[in-house]
Amino acid sequence: MAHADIGGTMIEGGLLDLLQAERSKALSAREWKFRLAGFGYGIKDVQGAQVVTKLPQGTELGVLPATLN
Repeated sequence: MAHADIGGTMIEGGLLDLLQAERSKALSAREWKFRLAGFGYGIKDVQGAQVVTKLPQGTELGVLPATLN
């Protein structure tokens, strides 16, 4: 299993906009993760940081900004 480089890849602007929009619609973090899965994205915890992944491959796209946790 690959581990994220927490030093950090930045998430693309379009994806970040989607993450923020879906977070504002969701009532809980659990619902937000469920909504993101519908778009083909996931969030996993790596070394104390949350990393956005592409489902189902689990390809790491970047570290989630702390403002969205």
